[in-house]
Amino acid sequence: MSILEQIKEVTIAGDAVKAEELARQAVNEGIAPGEIIQDGFIAAMTVVGEKFKNQEIFVPEMLRAARAMQAGLKVIKPLVVGGEIKNLARVVLGTVKGDLHDIGKNLVGMMMEGAGIEVIDLGIDVPEEKFVEAVKTYQPHILAMSALLTTTMPAMRSTIEALERAGLRSNVKVLIGGAPVSQKFADEIGADGYAANAGEAVDKVKELLQ
Repeated sequence: MSILEQIKEVTIAGDAVKAEELARQAVNEGIAPGEIIQDGFIAAMTVVGEKFKNQEIFVPEMLRAARAMQAGLKVIKPLVVGGEIKNLARVVLGTVKGDLHDIGKNLVGMMMEGAGIEVIDLGIDVPEEKFVEAVKTYQPHILAMSALLTTTMPAMRSTIEALERAGLRSNVKVLIGGAPVSQKFADEIGADGYAANAGEAVDKVKELLQ
């Protein structure tokens, strides 16, 4: 089995220690960083995303795989000369104001990174002005917001309204998710997309880019 195949296998299995070791070994063997990321880690997370969607694995296994990927990427990222990795898109991500949940958001961020998407994570309890500021600063393709409480869902609407007031709404696609959120709610507040889980969020980003 080639070293890239091994990286893929241990990442799917969620073995962070092995993932880091093999990433170092691949670098020492002179394999291009972009190739290690694409054929090792991204290939692994594609499989993990599919398995998650088909309910063959669940959140704990998905988190372990994502952590293994991050352990390996820690070795690779410093070696990537600007531009060798073609990011698919740039996404600004955050949990809305008043909401302190981050497991779902972190999982979405990890899955997106695993799919070759650049993620700027604003964290939890993010007020609308901070989202607006980030859209101005980073000019992302997509703004992704998470809410885990019915009481914080209105903050998604007010963030979209704040983007409109700032004249930025047409510059960015808005993707929302979280347990109480639905497609119906996304339509009501004028979001561009809704994702039920982390695997779906990656698919939605690709869809919104087209």
